[in-house]
Amino acid sequence: MTSALDLAAPEFVADPYPRLGELRRTAPLVWHEPTQLWLATTHVAVSETLRSRVLGRIWTDREPVGRYAPFNALHRHQMMENEPPVHTRLRRLVAGAFARDHVERMRPRVERIAADLLDALPQNHVDVVAHYAEPLPVAVIADLLGVPTVDRARLRDWSQAIVRMYEYERTEALENAAIAASQEFSEYVRELVGERRRNPGEDLVSDLVAARDDGVSLTEDELVASVVLLLNAGHEASVNAFGNGLVALLRHPEQQARVASGAVGMETALEEMLRYDAPLQLFERTATQQVAVASCAVEPGQKVAALLGSANRDESVFASPERFDVGRAPNPHVGFGMGVHFCLGAPLARMELEVSLATLLDRFPALELAAEPAQRGTFVLRGYERIDVDLGTPA
Repeated sequence: MTSALDLAAPEFVADPYPRLGELRRTAPLVWHEPTQLWLATTHVAVSETLRSRVLGRIWTDREPVGRYAPFNALHRHQMMENEPPVHTRLRRLVAGAFARDHVERMRPRVERIAADLLDALPQNHVDVVAHYAEPLPVAVIADLLGVPTVDRARLRDWSQAIVRMYEYERTEALENAAIAASQEFSEYVRELVGERRRNPGEDLVSDLVAARDDGVSLTEDELVASVVLLLNAGHEASVNAFGNGLVALLRHPEQQARVASGAVGMETALEEMLRYDAPLQLFERTATQQVAVASCAVEPGQKVAALLGSANRDESVFASPERFDVGRAPNPHVGFGMGVHFCLGAPLARMELEVSLATLLDRFPALELAAEPAQRGTFVLRGYERIDVDLGTPA
């Protein structure tokens, strides 16, 4: 089956789920002519795509290479754009920092950051993205990596500029901003790495500088790319997951009441937020040889885009998938991916989101939307750039 769906159309970006449902009911694998991608639409097809060892993350430099050099360098050397054995080596060197036991030891610090940010909120009416959802994960990942507090304000701007390159419709101005951000971010991290070589501390950058895997350390380019990836992924997805989840909760007051009363724990409710409105909608893989996905032949060199948001609304897996149900169980969503590229930071993201949402709702039980939330206007990375709320009377 073939589709000419415009992935950048404003009406699709605003609410992609009706059209994704139509695609899903058409076929599990659909050829998308505008992007020359196979679109995996169902839970089974997405799972096959993500688990397949024949479908890999194969980085190809954007051209012209001279123009995109800073952006290409960041991606060519990071774990997310490589397959084993390179991916295995890069991932193993940072995996310890994101193990569940280490993440749980970070919980008190995350709770303090959340409480401090809520203490500093303006009275009553506030943009919860700018004053809470954005600064919290930036502070957490920056703490982990050892980024000085004075430098953290720049991280979000660099990150937002770079990730706009992942969308399928970009202006020259957006591309220029992404290239400049890649250059500035890389230069900053190189200086940070140099400082940690001279004066090691108790942080992840210092650990990465000293790390060895079978006697082999990270190259300078791999170090820079790894730190930038962790800084980007460590807060970009968390901000969008928080915003999407909070908006869904506030638009369903009966579900909000179930969480507020304790009838449903935040840990369970969080999984439904991740399923219902996925912060990452699409993840590409490339066929290294002919492979069958959902019984369809994919030729070598062709790309398959796993539509995560579509898989999370698959009627054959989720009962009444359009319904937001904070108590949904089981909930086999694919929000963090599958296979070797399963999100390394999933334990940290879950803990951060659980703490930040629970702390906000405990402090402000009468929280409600004060205006229509403003979306980012992007499909691949789906989220809100502004969510105005009335806090109500604090508990």
